[in-house]
Amino acid sequence: MRTSGFAEWTERFEDERERRHAQGDPDWVRGATLHPAVWASVQRFQVGEDGDGANLIGKADQAGDADYARAVRLFVAEEQNHARLLARLLAAGGVPTLAGHWSDTVFVRLRRLMGLRMELLVLMIAEVVALRYYRVLRDGTSDALTSEVAARILADEERHVPFHCERLNASLAELPRSARRPVTALWRLLLLAVCVVVTADHGPALRRLGIGRLRFTADVMASARAVVSAVLAPSPDPLPSGRPAQRTGKPNT
Repeated sequence: MRTSGFAEWTERFEDERERRHAQGDPDWVRGATLHPAVWASVQRFQVGEDGDGANLIGKADQAGDADYARAVRLFVAEEQNHARLLARLLAAGGVPTLAGHWSDTVFVRLRRLMGLRMELLVLMIAEVVALRYYRVLRDGTSDALTSEVAARILADEERHVPFHCERLNASLAELPRSARRPVTALWRLLLLAVCVVVTADHGPALRRLGIGRLRFTADVMASARAVVSAVLAPSPDPLPSGRPAQRTGKPNT
């Protein structure tokens, strides 16, 4: 098992935690105004970001790499912070959070079916979809607070994807060579199916944010090519966005 690189990932997560602490929260007092369809969409994504990550942490501990296990805990903490930011955004608009949503329940059950590899493959689907969603939310609204919150979350997600790619690269390397491409082909099919569900569920919000269902799906599937290339690379080769992005402006699109 290749374990090099995860000590560096731990440092990256810790540096980001310190930067986030120094930056502080957005100015919630200014409030937020969004179309009801967009609020409903944010509510559902907030549920998906919430959770204690105990199942993933347990599997990471069993993998036998202390650096990776530490990095996973820091990743989970960032996801929990996303849920907190979205909850505060909803509160700023006078909108309640949801107790749960069926799509999140399905994802959680899929992730827990097997071991760490399956957990990460399913998690990566959510992460790749989230990349496009938060970019749309950042750029498609005129509400300053919503745009700021989406930009903060997007900057984190742009680090999360290469982090998981590196671990999946090592995990798939344990499989017979003949099995690796079929696994990633099935992953892309599942990603497409999830995109169909997401665009059906969030279609009204996406239209309000300036993107249609087909374009959203096409963009997600196009980004998946880089993910598959990173996962199947002969050696760990994180995506270009693997290093923390500069915080002097909006993340690159």
